[in-house]
Amino acid sequence: MFARHVTLQLKPNFEKEFPVVFENEILPVLRRQKGFLEELLFLTPTKNEAVAISLWEEKEYAEAYHRQVYPEVSKIVAKFVEQTPIVKNFDVEYATYRKFATAKV
Repeated sequence: MFARHVTLQLKPNFEKEFPVVFENEILPVLRRQKGFLEELLFLTPTKNEAVAISLWEEKEYAEAYHRQVYPEVSKIVAKFVEQTPIVKNFDVEYATYRKFATAKV
């Protein structure tokens, strides 16, 4: 399993609108991608920072999404963020969530 970790610095006054746009516009795009498993969205208590973590079956699927689809998603996100989102990639070594629990041996 593979994960993409995206950190976003949110503009003021978008704390209520961003999660709605995320759910209505970005999640449907993600769900159509081959190998996509799950998405988690975190907001800090002050609502000025968000972290989005997407989980993928394989690194190749996440890389294809990043090349082919993420530029369009970035355009949706652009009006909500102060700066370019920071994207980091991770191999998932262990997960307890029942849908995809796994451990590398």
